[in-house]
Amino acid sequence: MLAAGLYHGIMLVSFGGPRVPDDVMPFLRNVTRGRAIPTERLELVAEHYYHFGGASPINAQNDALAAALGAELAARGHRLPIWVGNRNWSPYLTDAVQQAHQSGCQRILAVLTSGYASYSSCRQYRDDLDAALVQTGLTGELKVDKVRQFFNHPGFVTPFADGLVAALGRLSSHDPTLTSADVEVIFTGHSLPIGAAMSSGFGAWREATGGAYLAQHRQVAEQVVQAVNLLQRAAGGPEVTHWQLAWQSRSGPAAQPWLEPDVNDAIAGLPGLGRKAVVTVPISFISDHMEVIWDLDIEAAATAAGLGLGYARAATPGTHPKFVTALADMIEERQSGRGDRAHIGRYGAWPDSCPPDCCPAPVRPHHQGARP
Repeated sequence: MLAAGLYHGIMLVSFGGPRVPDDVMPFLRNVTRGRAIPTERLELVAEHYYHFGGASPINAQNDALAAALGAELAARGHRLPIWVGNRNWSPYLTDAVQQAHQSGCQRILAVLTSGYASYSSCRQYRDDLDAALVQTGLTGELKVDKVRQFFNHPGFVTPFADGLVAALGRLSSHDPTLTSADVEVIFTGHSLPIGAAMSSGFGAWREATGGAYLAQHRQVAEQVVQAVNLLQRAAGGPEVTHWQLAWQSRSGPAAQPWLEPDVNDAIAGLPGLGRKAVVTVPISFISDHMEVIWDLDIEAAATAAGLGLGYARAATPGTHPKFVTALADMIEERQSGRGDRAHIGRYGAWPDSCPPDCCPAPVRPHHQGARP
């Protein structure tokens, strides 16, 4: 029986990742298709997966989020099946739309696993969904809409604040002499080519901010700092007095300008500022997948250790109850037309339907990022 309401099911739309060692190289070829990346470079990236048994943690994390979201929706009285559909590995988006159609769905709602506006984090997924409908012959048979980008939803920001408080606590437990002045907080986003970052967003919004992607990350960092300092004042803990925004997971050619500084370069400059410890906060990401684990838990941690700096990394939202609740709230916004469209900060809630000029494709579209 179809669910009551406008939508009959939910699709969690993600990047995908290998499940076993034999998947790794085919997955990386999917990610880099059309980019003429040498096999030797792919083999280097593959070692990151082999280090962890040849599997990406993103698969289990997406399954856990889908289960938690399904339970939250069921508790609210919504009987909505949830499928996971990936851009680069099974289950592919084509698999998910076919499953939805075979279940009798006529309209489904997509929840993207990225909360920000850019070609690779939003527009490309929408294009991929359209292509999946064409490839399966379901155009006109199945309608797919999406939940709004949620970068400034309090249910996305609060888990990062909780994670940063916990990370600061771990640093203090390891070295009780640390003060606020000793600690630098580095918020990290997934780097993009500068051209793609500047063209993100739409119309007056894009013109007013110089590109939505960078502006949204800055706002999230500001909101997390405000929330953490309120919590720390109440608890008598150290506040965040020094912070910056840096970037990680760059995958393009050296000659192409990307968002900077790289997180490791930012860490390298901290001793000169008198810092004794650093906390990284991966605000681009909803879960602790390969880019978070390798780039921050291994590479950034090693950079900090080599400089004699204390190091901690804040957790991503994952299945944090407030994040799951936020996703359910945004689904209800679309399902029933109710809800307050919760958001914080100086920018309003992102529109449900992105305008045609939002986050245009690069001249030579390619998949940015290679290691979720």
